[in-house]
Amino acid sequence: MLKARVITALFLVAGLGAILFALPPIAAVLAFAGIAALAAWEWGGLMRQEKPARVLYALAMLLFCWQLHVAAPELLPTLLGISAIFWIAVIPFWLRYKWTLAGNDAFAYLIGVLVILPTWVAMVSLHAVSSWLLLAAMGLVWVADISAYFAGRAFGKHKLAPTISPGKSWEGVAGAVIGVLVYGGILFAFSPLAGKLPLSALPIALLLLMLTSVSVTGDLFESLLKRQAGIKDSSNLLPGHGGVLDRIDALTSTLPLAALILHFVRS
Repeated sequence: MLKARVITALFLVAGLGAILFALPPIAAVLAFAGIAALAAWEWGGLMRQEKPARVLYALAMLLFCWQLHVAAPELLPTLLGISAIFWIAVIPFWLRYKWTLAGNDAFAYLIGVLVILPTWVAMVSLHAVSSWLLLAAMGLVWVADISAYFAGRAFGKHKLAPTISPGKSWEGVAGAVIGVLVYGGILFAFSPLAGKLPLSALPIALLLLMLTSVSVTGDLFESLLKRQAGIKDSSNLLPGHGGVLDRIDALTSTLPLAALILHFVRS
């Protein structure tokens, strides 16, 4: 298992590097759409759909991405705004009352679009500004996850959501916050990316706190859906790592908000 995990991780790193820094912009757009399609296929699994329905949903997601790119790019900020409202105003209630995707396929498919499509929009939008900017936004999520893991292992006593994800603790969340603030401080002190967010230290810190909290929310949301579906991983597409949704769970909530913030700052 460890060998498979390491090999898969190496391929993922190499693939991400190629997408961000080697491929032309249109190829990156298509690669991001491919990621969205795979995530949609896995979403169908969370809905307990049969394989033909899952494939059709993945193809529909590809079509949505392409049509947005070629026919309606002006809708991208609107989608990012809808996504932000969804994660900030709706998902906390979803987690509290443990709503489920079961019983209404149309609703579940719509939620899948609302989770996955704005993630593609965010990746395309951030990448269009700078490959490094997209990587930095993704790095924020990874730093939060790693910091939460080690802080939780070392100090975790108070469970965050024991019925959803028993391993997560409030101490882990505190570790994530500290890790992200340190990461953001280093990034904006020494990186030219600081010029892309012409804000003072306090607003930047508040935005980092918001992004960290939304990152945790995205992680919990997918954990809840998997628990309700009775599965450990969203799929076995990535040996040793589960599925695509397992790798991008926190990104689906964080990247759209990061792209929306950048849109307003730069407008």
